[in-house]
Amino acid sequence: MVRRRGSVFTHNGPVRTCIGCRARTLPSELLRVVVVDGAVVPDTRRRLPGRGAWLHPDPSCLRDAEKRRAFPRAFRVPGPLDVERVRGHLAQQEHQVQGSPRDRQEARKQVDPS
Repeated sequence: MVRRRGSVFTHNGPVRTCIGCRARTLPSELLRVVVVDGAVVPDTRRRLPGRGAWLHPDPSCLRDAEKRRAFPRAFRVPGPLDVERVRGHLAQQEHQVQGSPRDRQEARKQVDPS
């Protein structure tokens, strides 16, 4: 957990920076991405080789990183990179959270409290 005490950060473990919003947080709250054949891909297991970058699993952070051209700088490669696989991964994660059985069960309880 990252806590801010004055201007000094205290933490239990490593801290990473999101390349979209530039917020510092624990790696468990971020998605690691790497470049494979000129495309940025999500590294959900955090085991792919090569230089990695960290991103909040949030479409707004992805948009901010693209707008700032952060991917080529983070990976130290020239030119633009394809981020469609990361965008698809985030959309899939968002769909799974919204469509999970637990969410549907909670929605049913709110509609029919019996």
